[in-house]
Amino acid sequence: MTDNLVSCGVRLALRVEGDNWNAYVADEGTMEGARLIGSIKMACVQKAARKEAFMALMRSVLQDLITDAVGVKPVWGKPQRAPESERAGRA
Repeated sequence: MTDNLVSCGVRLALRVEGDNWNAYVADEGTMEGARLIGSIKMACVQKAARKEAFMALMRSVLQDLITDAVGVKPVWGKPQRAPESERAGRA
């Protein structure tokens, strides 16, 4: 899954990698140079409420990083399924 920040040039990318669900800040359209900002065991997010809570936490972290860096609170676009070329699966 990927969440785009409107007019920001970066996005939140969430990927299942092994037994973890990892959250990255990545440039739009690529995972090259993506930076890990959070991780949780997949077993911990099997309930929808916990999955949503982790996604909300990672959005909040990235939003704060951007706000602190540029002084403007970014606006989130709609979540999108990541392109096939970016899906890590259970690597």
